[in-house]
Amino acid sequence: MDLSFILAAAEAAEHAGEEQHKSETPFFVLGLMLAAYAVAVSVYGFKKPDFPETASAARGVMSLGALLVVGAVGSAIYVAL
Repeated sequence: MDLSFILAAAEAAEHAGEEQHKSETPFFVLGLMLAAYAVAVSVYGFKKPDFPETASAARGVMSLGALLVVGAVGSAIYVAL
């Protein structure tokens, strides 16, 4: 047997029991975007009481918020599973 083969087998055996770690970066990015969006909408809403002015603007604000929530929760589920 070759020494490099033995070393490769030993390294493979060492990492065999380890679980693969999924990146948590998408969750952190989407969570940060959701938090920043919530703060921005709150501050803007306090400064302009009639925000959003139209029904279509309200649907747009709610849709973007819902999209960010689904993205953050989906990425959290992906990392957890």
